[in-house]
Amino acid sequence: MVVLANPTAGRGRHRGLLPTVLERLGTAGRPVRLLDARTPAEAQAACHAAVADGAAALVTVGGDGTVHLALQAVAGTPVAFAPVPAGTGNDFAVETRFPAEPLAAVDAIVAALAAGRTRRVDLARMTGADGTQRWYGAVLAAGFDAIVNERANRMRWPRGPRRYDIAILVELARLRPRRYTLRLDGEEHQLDAVLVAVGNGASYGGGMRICPAADLTDGLLDVVIAGPVSRATLTRIKPQVYQGTHVEHPMVRSFRARTVELDAREITAYVDGERATSLPVTVTAVPGAVRLLG
Repeated sequence: MVVLANPTAGRGRHRGLLPTVLERLGTAGRPVRLLDARTPAEAQAACHAAVADGAAALVTVGGDGTVHLALQAVAGTPVAFAPVPAGTGNDFAVETRFPAEPLAAVDAIVAALAAGRTRRVDLARMTGADGTQRWYGAVLAAGFDAIVNERANRMRWPRGPRRYDIAILVELARLRPRRYTLRLDGEEHQLDAVLVAVGNGASYGGGMRICPAADLTDGLLDVVIAGPVSRATLTRIKPQVYQGTHVEHPMVRSFRARTVELDAREITAYVDGERATSLPVTVTAVPGAVRLLG
């Protein structure tokens, strides 16, 4: 069993848990190896190498970004996967019913290993204009939230969460609808929108249920779009995302499809909270693409 850990996940609040996590995983009766990686690129390469080298299981200790790196290696393979939620956002772990408390999640993983118990859930496969493919487990954002992330990532000051608060204020002031071309299983729609999400799972951003009806086992993607709403309306809608009730607003539309093609000018998509690629993209639901322990 190999373990990919991000000691800075969750602003480092679970940093001291790693020795205990490794010790408890070892009680499953398999050798446990911690992957040596200092950057995201090294982490992804280490996961691919471990899978190619015959790892029986890959466990992440971190948040959705750490899960995202690991999924690139285990998707479409028989290698079992499990997340120990220790990040700021743990949406994939929550959506796949792992305990929210890290050591409780470890105990659940050990019990699944002992019982030989696994289950399969869907992933989304995203293909960029250059043919590059990435897998994701939670949500692709390609509207206001993605634009805010782009601005925050360009900012050098302030550090920490306040940077995103400022980015939100700046982008709210600049808010304007964008014209999107959306194809759902080949059927084209032209839409003006400020918020666009393509969900394999229901939530992103640490519990924001942007695609509340998404099911990780139905072989479909959920698409949620907020139309050309004003700043005031978007400000009112956004808090409702945590309960998933924003979809009841008359300017919010929901769709479901196996394949989603999405295009708009000057938009960079984010998946699982990570910067992905500029639009256009094609997203395909892949049933049972990852085998979970539990």
